[in-house]
Amino acid sequence: MAKEGHKYIFVVGGVMSGVGKGIVSSSLGCILKSRGLRVTAIKIDPYINVDAGTMNPTEHGEVFVLRDGYETDQDMGNYERFLDEDLPEINYMTTGRVYQEIIRRERNLEYRGKNVEVVPDVPLEVIRRIEVATEAAKADVTLIEIGGTIGEYQNIIFLEAARMLKQQHPQDVVVVMVSYVPIPINIGEMKTKPTQYAARSLNGVGLQADFILARAEVALDEKRKGKIAIFCNIEPSHVISAPDTKSIYDVPLNFEKDKLGDMLLDTLSLKGKRRTSLARWSKFAKAATDKSVPEVSIAIVGKYFDSGNFVLSDAYLSVIEAIKFSAAKLNRQPKITWVNSKDLEKGSAKALLGLKKFHGVIVPGGFGESGIEGKIEAIRFARENKIPYFGLCYGMQLMVIEYARNVLKLKNAHTTEIQKNSEDPVVDVMLEQKKHLADNKYGGTMRLGVYPAYLKKGTMARAAYKKELVEERHRHRYEINPKYVKQLEAAGLIFSGTSPDGVLMEIAELSREEHPFMLGTQFHPEFQARPLSPHPLFTEFLRAAISRKRKK
Repeated sequence: MAKEGHKYIFVVGGVMSGVGKGIVSSSLGCILKSRGLRVTAIKIDPYINVDAGTMNPTEHGEVFVLRDGYETDQDMGNYERFLDEDLPEINYMTTGRVYQEIIRRERNLEYRGKNVEVVPDVPLEVIRRIEVATEAAKADVTLIEIGGTIGEYQNIIFLEAARMLKQQHPQDVVVVMVSYVPIPINIGEMKTKPTQYAARSLNGVGLQADFILARAEVALDEKRKGKIAIFCNIEPSHVISAPDTKSIYDVPLNFEKDKLGDMLLDTLSLKGKRRTSLARWSKFAKAATDKSVPEVSIAIVGKYFDSGNFVLSDAYLSVIEAIKFSAAKLNRQPKITWVNSKDLEKGSAKALLGLKKFHGVIVPGGFGESGIEGKIEAIRFARENKIPYFGLCYGMQLMVIEYARNVLKLKNAHTTEIQKNSEDPVVDVMLEQKKHLADNKYGGTMRLGVYPAYLKKGTMARAAYKKELVEERHRHRYEINPKYVKQLEAAGLIFSGTSPDGVLMEIAELSREEHPFMLGTQFHPEFQARPLSPHPLFTEFLRAAISRKRKK
């Protein structure tokens, strides 16, 4: 059971999902950390999936990879960005992971022969994992976001864990409910009844909200605050307005206007901490939404857009945020346009010519055959027309394939991911991955997490990082085939970053004499971009895009 003195904040959702529990958790962490507290954040997903690695990006959003290689929900990326800290595997759990551990322990007689039951053993395992994460981070406060919505069958066990923890340590646990307050178009009035029902559903599992954060298009008025306070049995000052903001990075600042940080400290008996200092954060947030600065136009050529009439930008969330961070540093406002690679397939000259209006082109990570030729055509067009290009993971592999086809004249160059018997497998499956694929072992078996890379002198990569050795996060099974490296280099392609043994190609680029910025990374630099410390490669890419705009 959890130790006395540690403080825990459970963030739960009412009325509907997708109202921003992850941003709320991240913002609370940002505020509390600014008070001098050690803070860590945990995400609980109510899926049977053991991790997020096998989830479809068009349904669940991007898979965020932690430093230690664990594949998680995108909210973990928000936590890292707002806390400006790396988080470990123990900070992410799913229903599948919890049950997997319980079954492992039962099979190993770690329960000493007793009956293992859903209650209390599953909530106790959840609490154990929370405590391990707290101890590992030496945290004063642990934020725990419970995915889904109150009243759903899937998250009852996790709410039970919160109840058990609060029953044991009532002074150390706070429950924050994030609830949507709709304004029906035909009525034009803010309605609190759904929040009242959500609060009663929370009461039904033995929990009372200490704070209710009312998400709405506009700020909550005093009349609605009063109604929520009366009918949800909560202090009026603990009903916090959470209206839409220009940027998610304004949310911590908005909460501080309502003195949410002070009230949390009081409720958790953490008085005496120094006052909030969010000056650097405030400066960044202002720059991120400053419409008075010039725009820089970026095209993201992707394939995860098959979600009906909506573009699922969450599939590339970390890429978008990384662009914003570097743009804010350079005093620019990014204008991001989604380009479906399927519209750029060969023969669509008009669609390709449309790329000329952009100041830079990004091809992000992805898997599979769908839209691949359109991406390759976009890369060719960017290379030939000197448009700054940045390829991430798959975007680097396709950049190398394009170069092999159109410069080396290896017309059948391909990746064995798509064409197993390729005549020129410029990109091939990693040796250690072949057995995983043969055995149908897909989950958690890719090259995952942080790996080192050495950067060559005189290259764009080395100039951007300003150091020889870097560590970046990976998520892939396929690599540039070493058999083709010498040929590609002889033709002018530079592999500016390699693994320490020189076998794996980590960064490919063209010289500045050949192209203003043509660079691809086998890793995912976006996972390590932070609001207050933008990633150097994204910054250099945007510098090149800004330069193109000036010349145009």
